[in-house]
Amino acid sequence: MGYIELNVLNQPVAPQQQGALGIDLGTTHSLAAIWKDGRPQVLRVEGESALVPSVVHFPREGAPVVGQAAREQAIAAPKDTLFSIKRFMGRGLGDVQQELATLPYAASETERGLIQLEVHGRKYTPEQLSALVLRKVHETASRALGETAPTRVVVTVPAYFDDTQRQATRDAARLAGLEVLRIVNEPTAASLAYGLDQRDKGVVVVYDLGGGTFDVTVLSIEEGVFRVLSTAGDTHLGGDDFDAALVTLARAEIAAAHGAEVLADAGCQQALRLACERCKIELSSAPRGEIHLVIPERRLAWRREVSREEFEALVAPLVERSMAACRQAMSDAKLAPERIAEVVLVGGSSRIPAVRARVAAFFGRKPHSELNPDEVVALGAAVQAHILVGGKRDILLLDVTPLSLGVETMGGAVSKIIQRNSTVPCSATEGFTTYADDQTGIDFHIVQGERELAADCRSLGRFKLRGIPPMPAGMAKVGVRFHIDADGVLTVTAKEEGSGASASIDVQPMHGLTDAEVEGMLASSFEHAKDDFEARRAADLATEIGTMVHAVEKNLNAARAGLDKESLLDLEEALARAKAAARDRDARALQKARDEFERASLPLAALLMNNVAQKALMGRSLDEV
Repeated sequence: MGYIELNVLNQPVAPQQQGALGIDLGTTHSLAAIWKDGRPQVLRVEGESALVPSVVHFPREGAPVVGQAAREQAIAAPKDTLFSIKRFMGRGLGDVQQELATLPYAASETERGLIQLEVHGRKYTPEQLSALVLRKVHETASRALGETAPTRVVVTVPAYFDDTQRQATRDAARLAGLEVLRIVNEPTAASLAYGLDQRDKGVVVVYDLGGGTFDVTVLSIEEGVFRVLSTAGDTHLGGDDFDAALVTLARAEIAAAHGAEVLADAGCQQALRLACERCKIELSSAPRGEIHLVIPERRLAWRREVSREEFEALVAPLVERSMAACRQAMSDAKLAPERIAEVVLVGGSSRIPAVRARVAAFFGRKPHSELNPDEVVALGAAVQAHILVGGKRDILLLDVTPLSLGVETMGGAVSKIIQRNSTVPCSATEGFTTYADDQTGIDFHIVQGERELAADCRSLGRFKLRGIPPMPAGMAKVGVRFHIDADGVLTVTAKEEGSGASASIDVQPMHGLTDAEVEGMLASSFEHAKDDFEARRAADLATEIGTMVHAVEKNLNAARAGLDKESLLDLEEALARAKAAARDRDARALQKARDEFERASLPLAALLMNNVAQKALMGRSLDEV
């Protein structure tokens, strides 16, 4: 495996470029950190929390409100207060129906399929809303520093973010007036915060249970080189789901005592959600907590004490779901739990005692929880930011692509060019050719997924290569290069060797691949492995037969007189059977028809070769040959 050199290490930095922020743009909260006095430090204004709620409120008059002041409006004006924005980054409306069903605000889609959230008749993309959050984070950092904070930043994203979601994050930062030096995976950032890159070697697991999603990542660290061995996760597992378990309990009891209609109002639902969230947080440090809901206009005053044991029983299935993802990640990395040197906890929900106990039991060691799990990712981003502007700590971050990438070939099959779990940045090139005579262009369809047919994979984009000189089918040589950069952004280039004609595309699909689709594609690939193999085999055989049919039909009329009647009859019958088999797409029938067609065409091939030889020797003496 070849490593790339980060040529920004140990370079002199112009005075105006000193310093860079590390920013954790989170689903629930966001914050910034910076390298200062020889270590990463979270930036907080004295007397205030460092966490900026990732919430935006739009009053009917005036500028939008961001952060804690916006969060306080969630009950009074639920339809005007937008939260969980990160869940919509780089996604289309069809990708987030489950999320939208639980949220009080309206959403629609642009003509290009991008989601937009509606408030007071105006529409905002997730990038615009995230830009407002990032501006608030930068403003808070400036207040904490007592001067304008650096505008160059390292921003973290979940390991499962695809290239479109990463690009959406970059766009949000640009809208906020920030320059993104690097996009870093959250698990890698957490490892940096703990200084695990200082180890000579070892394997580290990062267990990240955030507000909206769960990720577990297995990394190997050797002499400052981080390499992601595997990553797995659960798209609907996080603090919100733990809150929902308490909400379900409370709703049933409130409905039984006061009637279900009392909680029909969106503001009441928000109030109950926040009350359950407070109870969950309380139970992380106390043996008992309380859900307390008071809504005067509904004449509702309701209290419910919850013991830690009762809460742990409610959320036990959720904790076990995280363990299933851990088992999958360990299996993908081909490692047993005893091979793990360190386990790092990330995300506010990792504070839950039952979660910590289960993780410790699974990996057989006490996980790292010394650093604030809400702050550890931002601290790690600050470490990376420090390095990128001239810091001395030599590290190299090597992440992986979660799904295979390839192009659709004739017959609908997929030629996988970059395999799942390939280390990024990476490049791979594969050769292709034309299918028809005098073909002057090729349409490329780029797909992502583990299935063998393009129809079963996710379409990422299309582009055209034009300007290929007319020549017989199969003569053109086209090299297709896939390149994934350090931020996970894919570029595809196609070049015809003879003419030099080339075309390329930065793959930015209209909306991103959801975590659920990643998990679903992997599960589907295992479930349909046998069927996929047969379908791929059939597609390849049909394409091969198509090439053979084209060649035979092109030369048969001219050579018909030179073939004996029996050979001609065999060839025509085999040709008809081959065409029929290509239409039916049955792999066994295709293989049989292809073999029979090949045998029947041998006399034609011999005749053609003989004709070529005669023409080459015509008029020449033995001495000249």
